[in-house]
Amino acid sequence: MQPAQMAYDRAITVFSPDGRLFQVEYARSAVKRGSTTVGLKFKDGVVLIADKRIKSRLIEDELMEKIYVVDDHIGCATSGLVADARILVDYARLICQIEKVTYGEKITVEQLVKRISDFKQQYTQYGGVRPFGASLLVGGVDDRGVFLMETEPSGAIMAYKAGCIGSGRETVMELFEKEYRDDMEFEEALMLGLKAIESVSEEPLDKVTLEIGYVKKGQNFVKMSKDEIKEYVEKYLASKSTEGERGDGSA
Repeated sequence: MQPAQMAYDRAITVFSPDGRLFQVEYARSAVKRGSTTVGLKFKDGVVLIADKRIKSRLIEDELMEKIYVVDDHIGCATSGLVADARILVDYARLICQIEKVTYGEKITVEQLVKRISDFKQQYTQYGGVRPFGASLLVGGVDDRGVFLMETEPSGAIMAYKAGCIGSGRETVMELFEKEYRDDMEFEEALMLGLKAIESVSEEPLDKVTLEIGYVKKGQNFVKMSKDEIKEYVEKYLASKSTEGERGDGSA
């Protein structure tokens, strides 16, 4: 660490001379060290895929959540500090319930993400607190359409057609730039998401512990069962094998 920097990274309320908040940047680094999580919009919905990054066979993976149902029509995937993410998810669920009780209607995806981001931004502005070391990919469907939005430690918001948080983000985004299409069907988007996870994983895809959730227009957000996930992973590996055989035949 540079001596000049040390004077400005001790308190969240102090800007460095070049306009940086080092504590916020450190929180972003915590997210970059987190597990790879991707989200993709398709024709009539959005799918979220998370690598749970379980390294030991002794761990019960059922209790390790990376994808959460926030409301009937909204789900989110997280990366970064697990405990921080859980607090944000609980807050998001509370906001959804308050909206229903107060106004008798479901909150829009954009409204919810703005509320979460406002909450996170408060933790970048006051002494005695630290930023949340977690980012959320929020996917949902409301009357205005299909949304995939990211909220990061500074409280900034970004909307995506296909996005990634966590480790390997640059590699995954390059893949999406090349292969994502606006008119993708659900299964096409899911297969591209699995390809993205595989491209940055240290393990073969069939050894990776995945969590997948999706929502379609007119339906509730659903988290896939282990059997469903296994079925799609096998389908992806089979299609990949077929493509490889075609490549060998044409060489």
